[in-house]
Amino acid sequence: MMSLRLEVFQTESQASTAATVVLDIDALEEAKLSSYDAGFTAGWEDANTAQSDDQSRMKADLARHLQALGFSYQEARMHVLRAIEPLLLEIVGRLLPELARETLAPVVLECLMPLAEGMADTPVTLVLNPAARNAVEQLLERATGLPLILQEEPTLGEGQVYLRLGSAETEVNLDRAITDITAAVRGFFALSTSGA
Repeated sequence: MMSLRLEVFQTESQASTAATVVLDIDALEEAKLSSYDAGFTAGWEDANTAQSDDQSRMKADLARHLQALGFSYQEARMHVLRAIEPLLLEIVGRLLPELARETLAPVVLECLMPLAEGMADTPVTLVLNPAARNAVEQLLERATGLPLILQEEPTLGEGQVYLRLGSAETEVNLDRAITDITAAVRGFFALSTSGA
């Protein structure tokens, strides 16, 4: 192996300590490789730090945007609920009672048919509001040939009928169903608007 001799450019005061610098080519190559490895490692660490910082920033941005979307969704949901609340309450208040009046007779018939199968000529007593009598009476006369006794009771609601066969009694109460549905709708809107 050959040694390399370099010329030294030093002042006189510095020359007194060392006149010549001798470098070994293998040592120089090793120093180059060592400095390359150190630079590569430093670059890799900088890249990892930059990537980590970018991911942290992106996560924070995503969380902020998702939170904004969540608020927007809740605001939109509340707006929609407030807009449909009067409609649903109107349906419950006006449409359900009308539907109950129209469906009272078919519901009574549906409850009466199982009772009719087990009886002979025993009459069934129907206790109902006078306002519901015509609709119930017309449907039952057309649909069955059962012996019926219709008994009017003005204290009953228009959607309320009692079916009596001997000691057995069955109640049809569409008024209570309407009240329960109305309470459920009002309760839903009370929870939805107070929860947000």
